[in-house]
Amino acid sequence: MVDVNGFTDLLDPPVYLVTAASEGRRAGCLVGFASQSSLNPVRFVVWLSKVNHTYRMACRAAYLGVHLLGREQHGLARLFGGESGDRVDKFGLTQWEPGAHGVPVLADACAWFIGRVEERADWGDHVGFCLTPVDGSAEPLPRGEVLRLSDVIDLSPGHPAP
Repeated sequence: MVDVNGFTDLLDPPVYLVTAASEGRRAGCLVGFASQSSLNPVRFVVWLSKVNHTYRMACRAAYLGVHLLGREQHGLARLFGGESGDRVDKFGLTQWEPGAHGVPVLADACAWFIGRVEERADWGDHVGFCLTPVDGSAEPLPRGEVLRLSDVIDLSPGHPAP
């Protein structure tokens, strides 16, 4: 196996909060692997760990929410990244409202969109969910002010690593 840690250590991507709803239940988690994947049509992919509670809910959901946080929102990242939905009702501890198709939208997110799940692809210990945005909102932030991987590197995950 090739060691790419030197390469990946140079990266500092945004982190995202992904939310899902299905069968009257909600889930959400902090995600480090996500990217726009197409310009026309616009597509965005989020990769969810197979051991994550949100992954199990997302497998049954037709739509997912993707949220960006500002750098000062470390507490929200800690809640969704450091706690497991198997044990904690994260939505009982934060402000949110049902968005399009019942997907939870976090009130404090600086930007969010809801995307229709077009495809799911198994890529190892994570599954990619290809989304077409159908609704969203964003407030302007100075460039570089979104919460990044380096801002949450101290978090202990709410579930074991795969």
